[in-house]
Amino acid sequence: MRAVILGGTGAMGGATAARLADAGWHVDVTGRSDIAPELEGAGVRFHRIDRGDARAIAQLVGDDTDLLVDLLAYRSADARALLPIMGSVGFAVVISTRAVYVDAAGRHINGDEPPRFPVPLAETNPTLPPAADDVDPYTREGYAPSKVAVERVVLDSGLPVTVIRPSKVHGRWARNARTRGVVERMLRGDESIPLFRGGASVDHITAAANTAALIETVATAPGARVLNSADPDAPTAAEIVRAIGDALEWPGRIELLDDDDERGAHPWGAPHPIVLDTSASEALGYRPAGRGIDLIVDEARWVASSP
Repeated sequence: MRAVILGGTGAMGGATAARLADAGWHVDVTGRSDIAPELEGAGVRFHRIDRGDARAIAQLVGDDTDLLVDLLAYRSADARALLPIMGSVGFAVVISTRAVYVDAAGRHINGDEPPRFPVPLAETNPTLPPAADDVDPYTREGYAPSKVAVERVVLDSGLPVTVIRPSKVHGRWARNARTRGVVERMLRGDESIPLFRGGASVDHITAAANTAALIETVATAPGARVLNSADPDAPTAAEIVRAIGDALEWPGRIELLDDDDERGAHPWGAPHPIVLDTSASEALGYRPAGRGIDLIVDEARWVASSP
């Protein structure tokens, strides 16, 4: 079996490449930066190809690719340009985001007012309207609608494409690891780390390793569908920070602040709980690679050991 991963040098692409290679797949990844030595040692092949170069991607995919994973589709035009290539492979996966969801009042994650989603949040929940082709997907306002537009293109194509909606992704090789700020404070010996909202808010996280496990699962059952991807547990911010502190042997304490104290800002909280429903993935036979609390500690250890 052969897989091609577009954007395979970050956390999710790297985790997917590593898992598939370990399972015996021949894996090719594209990107602008080199892959980690561990991946190269596992036999993963790197190709410096831009996501917008459809001709180069088509040549790489050829006629012997069983699985195509696209982590870099941000515009509907990106998806449309790749449809002929997707039609030539056995199965395709396109990575979207949980940011596409909208609540009953029209609120969403990137809006001015925080949403109130049902708990757990299923794939059948409504999404934002799709963005027009001229919307910038790299803005706060344009990102989620542009991802909806990508989803519509691939799901309406009639091809066996699975759309995966992860939450806040974590894992080694993450370019902007959310644990970095906390790790740096612990390593420099800060006596306390402040968290607002009592550190008790839940904003579901997604280990790249768990999304990789889901991709391997759906690769054996091709089909057009949408699946959430999130960790089997939903730890609070305080639980995440405490677990990282224990792993790094940090002797400090967590300082709980009032909601309006900006010193307590952190990347793992939401005013109202956001927990993704993963039962549809489990029904396909998916089993997570591990608990989120353990895998985010793995990211923190990687951050601590990185230059």
